[in-house]
Amino acid sequence: MKNRAKNIFNIIEKNLDAIVIKNAALPFIDDNFFYITGLEKGIFEGSLLIVCPDGTLDLLVSELEAESASKAKANIHVFKDKEDIKSIIKTSFSSLKNVGVNYTGLSHRDFCKLKDMFPKSKFTDVSEELLKTRLVKDEMEIEIIKKACMISDKVMEKIPDMLYEGMYEYEIAAEIDYLMQKQGADKPAFETISSFSKNTAEPHYSHGSTRLKKGDFALFDFGACFRKYNSDMTRTFVFGNADKKQKEMYETVLGAQKVGFDSIKPGLQTSDVHTAVSSYIDNTKFKGRFIHSTGHALGLAVHEGVGFGSDSHVDLQENMVFTVEPGVYIPGFGGVRIEDDILVKKDGMELLTTSSRALLEI
Repeated sequence: MKNRAKNIFNIIEKNLDAIVIKNAALPFIDDNFFYITGLEKGIFEGSLLIVCPDGTLDLLVSELEAESASKAKANIHVFKDKEDIKSIIKTSFSSLKNVGVNYTGLSHRDFCKLKDMFPKSKFTDVSEELLKTRLVKDEMEIEIIKKACMISDKVMEKIPDMLYEGMYEYEIAAEIDYLMQKQGADKPAFETISSFSKNTAEPHYSHGSTRLKKGDFALFDFGACFRKYNSDMTRTFVFGNADKKQKEMYETVLGAQKVGFDSIKPGLQTSDVHTAVSSYIDNTKFKGRFIHSTGHALGLAVHEGVGFGSDSHVDLQENMVFTVEPGVYIPGFGGVRIEDDILVKKDGMELLTTSSRALLEI
């Protein structure tokens, strides 16, 4: 984990004494806390991480988290209350003058708390540097993400056999979440999307009480969280025989995804991938029916701040992880999305999710 800390400072052009990562209460816990420490268990509400340029880590944690914190390669400072944490900072860290802070991970209230804790420090935003460092995964991160993807693949393979006429969307969503944990996931990466019929035209629909009937699209978008890293994949099936329009929609999305795969290589900008995919769809009868970005960076967060979008201009680098998820949506009729996770390689990309992408009529 020392290398991760050093990598952050290597791209920071400002002269800093340290970086301070502050957690509030759930759900306002900074993913960078776990990225830098490598900790996989514990919540660490109210905890502080102080990162020095040489990679030294100091963890300020409550007694509740002391045992979990002991697994980190860091100096551990255990506090009992708010006054105790202020005393620790005054005794050991009052000399910090220039401090980097993740502005995007702080509420205004918590920023004020930091200023109170470090009254003599000048704060500088290092959120961009933290993001850039996390975008390029190390070998350990890649192996964990591959495991999360494998869990998703195993669950996706089981879904067709679980579908039956008249079942509720929420029933299959519950089964998907259960099966992910049974396969080793810590939890779902996000609220599972299980949508039937016209509900599939809503990209961020979750699940409800709609029943499955013959001729419906059935769309499933879910991911596994494993050791705090996430996968994210989508498949769209047809329950029964697909009609001509459904087949055309599916073939268009499948072709668009292949265009995206073929576009990915180091040095290309993220926006270029989206342009290639959206142009492909807009040259079909479904012009204007692709209504979101082509994908997003993936890791400790499901959406890691950068994506394949028209306004995203990040150069692709080896060992970045993204989703590729084109879709076509027709309100009142339904939608098709096919989503996979990929690893950028020096000569292209590697598919991390491998479930069949052929149209499946169940």
